Amino acid sequence: MRQKNPLLKIKQNIKSFLKRRPHRSFHLTRHRDYARSLKLPGYFAFTAYVRKTIWSNRRLFGLLIVFYILITIFMVGIASQDTYNTIKGTLDTTSNNVLGEIGKAGLLFVTAITGGLSQSLSDIQQVYTGIIMLIVWLTSVWLLRNILAGHKVQLRDGLYNAGAPIVSTFVVMLLLLVQLLPFALVLIGYSAASTSGLLAGGVESMLFWIAAGLMTMLSLYWITSTLFALVIVTLPGMYPFQAIKTAGDLVVGRRLRILLRFLWMLLSTVVAWAIIMIPIIMIDSWIKGIWPVISWVPTIPALLLVLSAMTVIWMSSYVYLLYRKVVADDVDPA
Repeated sequence: MRQKNPLLKIKQNIKSFLKRRPHRSFHLTRHRDYARSLKLPGYFAFTAYVRKTIWSNRRLFGLLIVFYILITIFMVGIASQDTYNTIKGTLDTTSNNVLGEIGKAGLLFVTAITGGLSQSLSDIQQVYTGIIMLIVWLTSVWLLRNILAGHKVQLRDGLYNAGAPIVSTFVVMLLLLVQLLPFALVLIGYSAASTSGLLAGGVESMLFWIAAGLMTMLSLYWITSTLFALVIVTLPGMYPFQAIKTAGDLVVGRRLRILLRFLWMLLSTVVAWAIIMIPIIMIDSWIKGIWPVISWVPTIPALLLVLSAMTVIWMSSYVYLLYRKVVADDVDPA
């Protein structure tokens, strides 16, 4: 059989790509070419839908949370209670009641979520952390896909079967890390600019923030479709670059609306952490102030680990269920 001309195949691929992607970079696109329907519940309604889905299967996801906690304690460990006590003692002696209890709890909360309580992890511990999060992500997606298909599943089914596309998922995650490089450069540049005093004001500060904003927007633009690719690649027989291509086609003409959903997911997560952690930090400080003998109990580090497990499952479920809603309205661009 005569093989197809490679140049002809390339032309056909380009023609197919241009047909699927009517928008052209640095060219004005007509509204008819980028308008694309996307029927989704409101922000609060969709968040409630995700919560209801998880809660209706709370036993299953509860066991997954326990699995995450146990394997993390065994392979990585938890945040340091001594570090927490040291930071708290420093705030108690230096604040002079200026911040108040809520202010100190807020600072402890910020320190906790930014990793200030964790000791420096070794290279192997960082690898373990990434593998654990990847396994929980794949298991959550596998469980939800089968639950919504009407199948009755157990946690062990997800743990044993969800790891099949781990290599393909890893390839897509590498792309995600590359797409986050502009944002990483912003963080490095901010650290250097703060040290050198570049952000003190003036034209230099303005130019830095403009460049930082553009680079951050670039990373957000890229990862919007890649997050969906992490879901698509878990389909049986799906290859990573085919998943990336499919995800890109899926978000054409509605990327901004999907991105806003992801930003809402992050915002709601941070708010939920604050609502839970700040009162518990205040209660923990009050109780241990009355009974100093229990100051060794790692209440906040343990809470941090539990919330981390819940967050991984929550975000996995949110992205997967949003993907399902987008696929349900998968019409071609105009």
